[in-house]
Amino acid sequence: MTTETTDRPGAIDARPVRHPGRWVAVAFIGLLTAMLVNSFVTNEKWDWGYTFEIMQQKPVIEGLIKGTLLGTVLAMVIGVVLGIVLAIMRMSENVVLRGVAFAYTWFFRSIPRYVLLGLFAVGLGYLYNTFEIGIPFTDIRFFTLDYQNYSSTVWVGGLALGLSEAAYMAEIARAGILSVDNGQGEAAQALGMSPRQTMRRIVLPQAMRVIVPPTGNETIAMVKDTSLFIAAQIIVELYYQATLFGSRSFKVMPGLMAATLWYLIVCTILMIGQSYLEKRFGRGFGVQAPTKRERKVTALLARTGDH
Repeated sequence: MTTETTDRPGAIDARPVRHPGRWVAVAFIGLLTAMLVNSFVTNEKWDWGYTFEIMQQKPVIEGLIKGTLLGTVLAMVIGVVLGIVLAIMRMSENVVLRGVAFAYTWFFRSIPRYVLLGLFAVGLGYLYNTFEIGIPFTDIRFFTLDYQNYSSTVWVGGLALGLSEAAYMAEIARAGILSVDNGQGEAAQALGMSPRQTMRRIVLPQAMRVIVPPTGNETIAMVKDTSLFIAAQIIVELYYQATLFGSRSFKVMPGLMAATLWYLIVCTILMIGQSYLEKRFGRGFGVQAPTKRERKVTALLARTGDH
């Protein structure tokens, strides 16, 4: 009887590959960081004390809540809802619906938002003092709105930005819907679901994996786009109110930095929320990289198996 022995290779004395360029880059970045921190600390023109004081002022807080945040929510709600409707219209078999959706997308994607806000606040207010809904060529009116009372409010600004956002959300939603395999819809119809039920229960939930990341980016961009409200003569807004304090005291940077810090805070929170939603709607798709703990357990099991 013979026994076979398997010779195991000895330990490999491997040396990591050196990357001197990386250390040079790290040193350069460290130098720039130190210079930046030194400027923040030693340059009195930054005036961080006054910056934090501006951030806490009541008009600035009201501009943040009633202007920036409310305007963002209003614009994104209009943009998302109308964008999904336009995406469905773009994929409809009806030529008229496809044409209307294409014309809408073409128009609002071609107009800068700054110009669009001016058109809604100043242009429409100049053309129409009131909006009336009724029967044409008669005196019968069902609804009348005095547009001059709303032309310079956050509601009009949010409406203008929302209509613009809908054109972009239509393409985002359409891309998400097209990413779902056609077999999903066919299977749902085989189970007796109507086209509306198929879209709401089968297609859209799966399309969210593709829709959420760009929608999160659009939401963060919308927070910053509310700074364009001044084109509609809307002054209840974060950027305008913060810089107004700086210009009144002849301290420009504290006003700008107060607005910058608030934008950083709001956008950071939105980025965290976007990351959470991406993980939630991305479950079950693809293979995620193992965590550090999982790599340690795998290595331990491998060593145990060798013995």
